[in-house]
Amino acid sequence: MPSVSTVDHGGGVLEVRLDEPERFNTLEAVIVQELHDALGALAPRTDVRVVVLTGAGKHFCAGAHLQGHGTAPGGDGSRAVPDWMSVQEHIATLVTRLRSLRMPVVAAVQGAASGGGFALALASDVRVCADDARFNAAFVKVGLSACDIGVSWLLPRLIGASRAFELLLTGRFVEAEEAERIGLVSRLVPRAELMDTALETARAIAAHAPYGVRMTKQVMWSQLEISSQAAGLDLENRTQVSAALTADHREAVAAFLGKRAPVFHNR
Repeated sequence: MPSVSTVDHGGGVLEVRLDEPERFNTLEAVIVQELHDALGALAPRTDVRVVVLTGAGKHFCAGAHLQGHGTAPGGDGSRAVPDWMSVQEHIATLVTRLRSLRMPVVAAVQGAASGGGFALALASDVRVCADDARFNAAFVKVGLSACDIGVSWLLPRLIGASRAFELLLTGRFVEAEEAERIGLVSRLVPRAELMDTALETARAIAAHAPYGVRMTKQVMWSQLEISSQAAGLDLENRTQVSAALTADHREAVAAFLGKRAPVFHNR
C-alpha cells in the first residue's frame, strides 16, 4: 500500500493524502519520498488547479517518526553529520516544493499537526482545520531548536513575531479555536465537515482563471520576502499587465458581462 495517495475530485481539484494512519502519518523516509514524488508529479500538470493536502485517520501528521527516519537520498544511514544533513534536507525541502507548486495548496487539518506536520500546514497556502485540530512546534520538546523545517520563517509571517516566539519557545499546543482566533487557520469547522469545507474552498479557487490564480500565489509569497513597497508595486504592476493580456482575462470579462460561467483554457 502506498504511504501517500491521491484522489481526483474533478473540476481541477486533487487530494494528496498522507496515508499511514496507524502511524499517525509520521514522517520517515518512505512517506517523505512519496510525498516529494506526488508533489513533483504535479509540476507539469495543467489539469490540476488546486491541491488539498490532508492526512488519513485521526491525525494530519504527528511529526517525525521518532524510531528513525531511514536512509534519505544522499545519505548512507551512518548518522554522521553528512547523513543527518541528508535527512534534514529530505524533510525540509518539502516546504520549498509546496511553495513552488504553481497551484495553491489547501491544507485540511485534523488531529495533531506537530513538528513536521505543523511545517506542512504552514507551508500550504490556505489552512482549514477541524475542531479537534492541534498545532505545535514539537522540536523543542525533544531537545532540538524549534526553528526547523521553515517554521521559524513561516509562523511569524502568519501570526506575528510575538506569538511565534512564545509558541516556538514553549512548544505548547494551539487548539483549533485559538488557531482560528490568531489567524493560523482561515476556517474552523466540525470534524465531519472538514473535507467538504476544504473541497469547497478548493473549488472556489479553481473557478478562477489559472494564470490569475498562479500569479496570486506567486506574488503573495514573493511579497513576504520583498524589500520595499515600491518593489512590491513594481512586481504587481508587471504581473497585472501580463494577466491582462491573456485570453482567459478576456473570457472572464465577457462571461461577467454576459452573465454566464467562464470557460478558461489557461491561455
